[in-house]
Amino acid sequence: MLSFYKSISDKRKKTIYITILLFFSILINQYYGFQGINPIDSFFSFNAGYDVLNGYFPFKDYWTITGPFIDFTVALFFKIFGVSWFSYVLYASIFNFIISIATFYTLEKFELNINYCFFYSILVAILAYPSAGTPYVDHQSAFLSVIAIYFFVLALKTNCKIYWLIVPIILGISFLTKQAPTGHFIIIISILSLIYFIFNFDLKKITFAVIGSVLFIFSFFILLLITKIPIIPFIEQYILFPLSLGESRLEFLFPLEFNRIILRFKLIHLSLLILVIISIKKIAQDYKYLRHNDFLIILALVSSTFALIAHQLMTINGIFIFFLIPILAGFSHVFFLKYFKNKSYILYLLVFLCIASTIHYGNKYINKRDFMDLSKINMTNGIDAKIFDDRLSGLNWITTLYPNNPKKEIAYLLEAIDIIKKDSRNKMLVTDYQFISVVMSSYDYSPNKYWYKHHAYPSLNHKYFEIYKEFFINKLREGKIEIVYEIKPLWGDNNVLEPILKSDCIIKIPITDILDSYLLKKCEDLKS
Repeated sequence: MLSFYKSISDKRKKTIYITILLFFSILINQYYGFQGINPIDSFFSFNAGYDVLNGYFPFKDYWTITGPFIDFTVALFFKIFGVSWFSYVLYASIFNFIISIATFYTLEKFELNINYCFFYSILVAILAYPSAGTPYVDHQSAFLSVIAIYFFVLALKTNCKIYWLIVPIILGISFLTKQAPTGHFIIIISILSLIYFIFNFDLKKITFAVIGSVLFIFSFFILLLITKIPIIPFIEQYILFPLSLGESRLEFLFPLEFNRIILRFKLIHLSLLILVIISIKKIAQDYKYLRHNDFLIILALVSSTFALIAHQLMTINGIFIFFLIPILAGFSHVFFLKYFKNKSYILYLLVFLCIASTIHYGNKYINKRDFMDLSKINMTNGIDAKIFDDRLSGLNWITTLYPNNPKKEIAYLLEAIDIIKKDSRNKMLVTDYQFISVVMSSYDYSPNKYWYKHHAYPSLNHKYFEIYKEFFINKLREGKIEIVYEIKPLWGDNNVLEPILKSDCIIKIPITDILDSYLLKKCEDLKS
């Protein structure tokens, strides 16, 4: 009878915890998603979602090296909830809940006390998506990759075959969000799966994994067929061109110095330390532990951590992988209880580490909006962005470009929008402020998802530049573009048209302090 009441109590507690987690993870991200912007990072998925909603698709209508998954799902949110900043941030908030509840579910499956499952998961909700607040490819691909690891380790832990079906589907979705770090996780899971099946051959599990892979690939090609996205542009933009950037990105990874790899991420390594100690101790006792499921699980967690550290170093973004700390601490808690019966003070240290790191990173990187380059800016100077359009209502407009005078930036933009809106010619818009086409309810005919020379599209001397140039010019022809408007500054480029068109094809006309126009003339390059 006592166990029955305890079971009812645990179920009720679980329901309460999940409910709190749902509302908290959504509300905290909703708050931070409205606090300031970095134009190049904050708006490109906003505009891409709007484009997809209106029938303009990645790879076909605009060049992109970031995955189409966010573009299509943001468009779905716009379809359901309406085109607004609220809907846009809600998308990220829902994914903040997904990574949080996935952590809760996984730790519970590892038989961790439900109170601790909730504790670690709520900290993930604080540290995960709120660092960006808005949909962002690096964050979301990292979260999806971690969720794939969750399902992989659950496949080893529970012996449930359905997890083998789910893993390749999650990895596929993550890959269509961003190639890295997903590619690293695909390699990690593939190698560890091979090791597992060498010692634990199971045709049914392998069949489930193959079915999951086939389902994803089939769904992907159906999407290409429905949207009429040609496979060649997809391969050129999403596979070949990004691969060509690998060497330059590796420069950010090296040199492999102790300070950069270990000390810079010391709190992440501390949360991982127990797992490493357990592995070393068990292997020293019996080398056969190398093929034990627990070792493969720990190896998956450790290698995934270093994969995300490598990814963080290779990107040019602010630090965001500190959400790993409560995740790794949660697994450390699980394995400590399994292999150590005494020294409970270690668990208190884990809890303290999580609380202290959440306070530290929460204040330094999230509350101060460091990822948006706003850490040294007084956020109270911001202005409600509904001045542009009611669909941006509630967004606290302040950027790193005009930190002390957002009114000036807004005045410049309103003037530029008014000039562009009054021009009835076929026009293309080049800008980091990719909300403008939304507030004008028009298509910007931009051939790029966002503007960042070399990193987002080939620069002049790149081997894929001619492919990009042909794509760009075809977009000018298809839209019968007569004039191109460029709103400055562009964070990642300052010379958009000159490498594409010869000087006899364009006339540059400065209009305002931030607005230039390029009048397109009849010339050989623009002939059909």
